[in-house]
Amino acid sequence: MTFSCKNFDFNNENCMKLNTDCIPGRPGCVLEGKVRFSEDIEKKLKELEEAKLQRRKRRRRT
Repeated sequence: MTFSCKNFDFNNENCMKLNTDCIPGRPGCVLEGKVRFSEDIEKKLKELEEAKLQRRKRRRRT
């Protein structure tokens, strides 16, 4: 199933409402609590935060 969200910025591929990466169902998302997802949202958020920390560490080294 696919959906279209009025808050999704196709040019930057992020959520305009939350001003961050689009992860459907994350806290603050218009879909939160309205639908069920096959993947674990919390796990995806944790992975995203870890990736951001790694990028920041690499930037500091340069």
